[in-house]
Amino acid sequence: MSGKSDTDIPKIFAALKFAAEKHKGQHRKGKDAAPYINHPIEVAEILARVGGISDTDILVAAILHDTLEDTHTTADELRTIFGDNVMSMVKECTDDKELPKTERKRLQIEHAKDKSAAARQIKIADKISNMASMGSAPPVGWPHERILQYIAWSEKVVQELSGVNQRLEDFYSRVLEQTQKQVSGKQGKS
Repeated sequence: MSGKSDTDIPKIFAALKFAAEKHKGQHRKGKDAAPYINHPIEVAEILARVGGISDTDILVAAILHDTLEDTHTTADELRTIFGDNVMSMVKECTDDKELPKTERKRLQIEHAKDKSAAARQIKIADKISNMASMGSAPPVGWPHERILQYIAWSEKVVQELSGVNQRLEDFYSRVLEQTQKQVSGKQGKS
């Protein structure tokens, strides 16, 4: 890549370091128990590579998108270190863990269109990452029916998030199709 970039590389690395520390000891639910930090890194990478996003704050928010929900990080801490814009995007991507899981899932669909364009793109990249994991390393102990329910729910969320980045939406569709094939193949082997 040639030319000058306005991407603030030190801020991105600060977010990576912060997220790695906050998610230390956390693992994905798949049988490989991958380090959790791989997920937010993948979300930011998808935004940059597939979505063409070079805006520092969007990439930083993608790296930090699960810190409020899954760690002891506070909104004030994010604001102090990364600024109001990043904190606001991360809050938009955060579910209220006080609510039951079924309600959180329903609200993700219901509120998808109300999110900023930046948060919608982060959420689509998040769903791409999660969908790819569902096909390659589904959560341990999830029966086939629960995996199918997750896939159907994810489709509904992304449908409501659509209209902000066609490249991300097209990539989601390809990952969804691949995941459906993988899941069908695994069911056939059971």
